[in-house]
Amino acid sequence: MKRLVTAVKRAAPWAAQNADGAIALTLAIVVGVMGIMPGEMFGPKGDDVQRQVISAATLVILALVATALLRDRLRQAPVERTITSGALAQLPERLQRLDHLESLVEGTRKALDELQLVRVLGNRQEIGEALAAARKDTTRWSFKGGTGTYLRAVTLPECVAASRKVRRHLTITVEIVDPTNEEVCEAYAHYRRSLSDLPDGTGERWTTDRARKESYATILAAFWHRQRYGLLDISVGLSHTMTTFRWDLSATRLIMTVEDPNRAMSALAGTFYYENCDSELRLSLEQARRVPIERYKAVPLSDEPTVEEVEELFRRIELPLPKAYTEHDIVDVTRKALQAKDPYGS
Repeated sequence: MKRLVTAVKRAAPWAAQNADGAIALTLAIVVGVMGIMPGEMFGPKGDDVQRQVISAATLVILALVATALLRDRLRQAPVERTITSGALAQLPERLQRLDHLESLVEGTRKALDELQLVRVLGNRQEIGEALAAARKDTTRWSFKGGTGTYLRAVTLPECVAASRKVRRHLTITVEIVDPTNEEVCEAYAHYRRSLSDLPDGTGERWTTDRARKESYATILAAFWHRQRYGLLDISVGLSHTMTTFRWDLSATRLIMTVEDPNRAMSALAGTFYYENCDSELRLSLEQARRVPIERYKAVPLSDEPTVEEVEELFRRIELPLPKAYTEHDIVDVTRKALQAKDPYGS
């Protein structure tokens, strides 16, 4: 008995809230029971009475069900109005904010990626590997620096050899100090001596004469390689100012080195730093004194150019060698052009 009372007490609140549903459910059970009872139980005209009671009860049940549905509709109406006028009305604005947030996150992610792709290289091995990766399968190379010693020793011959192997077009631009400008040659030599007065990786000390010869050698190397590889487009610019940086930019990456052989920076193509350095090198070359490389056919150079060939070449391109140069000096320029030593010893 106690269990029954407890069950009734628990069900009472639910029944009060859902009276119409509870009554409909009770009537449905009663009608169901009446439907399966024999008609004789309702008197002589039990069948008619049974049908009338069932029909009436069914109408009452339908009315109660309809009442329950209407009540639920009335309860849902405020919620629907709140959703429609509140959250849904604000949905376009919120979606717009979400798009802005996604754009901001994407921009931030890209900026962080680009920062990560500007790497500091901390030793000779890393720098050598970065330069080798830059040379691999490249179709272009831009250099700006002092006299181009590493360019002559490694970059130019290896890029030309790789391109010739697969008959690939190669574009190279070079900007170095003007060998005919004694002031800039002296400034560059003085800067190099101020960092170290000891011989560098080539075994030589830096002097004004060496700076001048190194630049002449880079020009000679450009003509020599141009005559031997028809798919090479090379441009050389001569600057009246020196830079403490050296830029080496290929189709895939940029390596910016300084006089410290164990420090450099690298950035991949497509990054903000790479693209801006590319623009800087282009604009700088436009302002430099251009060497007329298009006259490369004027004086054919031997595999080992003679003193006369070298003198005639520089005279034809209007960059005559100093009158004080002896035959030994010209041979030294030729050696530097075609047998340059790697200053990094890599």
